[in-house]
Formats: sequence, C-alpha cells, structure tokens
Amino acid sequence: MEQLELHAEVRTVVGKQVRRLRREDWIPAVIYGPGIESRPLQVRRREAEDVLAEAGTSQLISVRVSGEKEPLHALVREVQRDPISRELLHIDFYHVEMDKPITVDVPLILVGESPVVERGLGILLQLRESIEIECLPKDLVDAIEVDLASLTEVGQEITVADLAIPANIRVLADPDEVVVSVSPVEEAEEEEEAEEVEAAAEAEPELIRRRKEEEVKEEEE
Repeated sequence: MEQLELHAEVRTVVGKQVRRLRREDWIPAVIYGPGIESRPLQVRRREAEDVLAEAGTSQLISVRVSGEKEPLHALVREVQRDPISRELLHIDFYHVEMDKPITVDVPLILVGESPVVERGLGILLQLRESIEIECLPKDLVDAIEVDLASLTEVGQEITVADLAIPANIRVLADPDEVVVSVSPVEEAEEEEEAEEVEAAAEAEPELIRRRKEEEVKEEEE
C-alpha cells in the first residue's frame, strides 16, 4: 500500500498554550509506540485534514518530522474534534515497526449488486462495517471488499469466512459471523419499525432529563 505523507515539527508548546498554536493554524499532535520515545508534534491544519480524510485509521502515514532524516511510519490512533464545530483539536499517531505485525480494524466496502435486492424481493442488511485483521504494515489494505453478486436469494448471507482475504492477512473475527444478509421485505420493515420504537423509548428519559436541567437553570436565573 502506498503511504501518505504528513510533515510535522517537534512541539515545544504544551498545556493551555496550545490554543495559541491552533490560532496560528497548527494542530497539536503526539506520536508514540514501539521503537521510539513518545514526543509532542505539531502539524499544519490543512495538510492534516487532507491526510485524515484519506487515511482514516487503517492506512499507514509517513510522518516526516522536521530535522530528522527518516520518516516515522504511523497509524492514526485517535482524533479529537470540537463536539459542536467539528474543528480539529488534536491527533494521536501510533508508531509501527515495519517488520512486526500490527492489529487494525479495516472497513468493509460493499461492491456489486445483489440480483434479488435489485428485483425488489429482498432488503440488504449490513451487520458489520469493519473487520479486525493482523498483518505486517507493508501488507495493510485500505479496505476489504464484500461482493454482493452472490446474494441471489432471500435469506442468503455472506459471513467472514466468505470474504476474499489476501493470504498474508490474518482475520481475527469469528469466521461464522454474518457480514451482510438479505431479508424479506416485510421482515426488514418490521425490524426497522421495532428499532425506531426502541430508539424513541431510549430518547424519552434523555428528553425528560434535559427538560429538568432547563427548569433548574431557569430557577437559578
């Protein structure tokens, strides 16, 4: 897999002072993991956003630290954003050693069309959106495809064992676990209605709690 590249500088600003960095269009970051000492970094916001959009958490990134000859091979371990504005606040990079296996969740991508779904006789249900794998960093893949063309009848399913996995990758998920299936139209609609009722029931206590908080706030004012 071709690695993405991100330029970084060693960060000397820590604590609450990182707000100043963000105002100057820098994003605080940290890199840690086997084979290196943890160190604070800072990366340019625009470049970081572009790399994050493409890499997700399952693609290797070459982090080129200013003043260092060799890049650091890393995965994105955690991204912090403002919960309201979604502004990028902080990035955690996990350093990997190229000769040692790593464990990663990679996305499952649906490809092709199910003939029975195309005819309107069934509804496709995706039960897994990612899968955990183990491999050497050089063998890491962006995603694993799930070919829907084999789903020709209602009731059929694709399990983890049915996926086309490269020989140099070990899947850690249960091979019998269902990834996608085709349900009858009526059954799928009933399941959807049941999920909506359950979601509404879960949301009601939260709504009551918020109303009470608003009442308390009004009383305090």
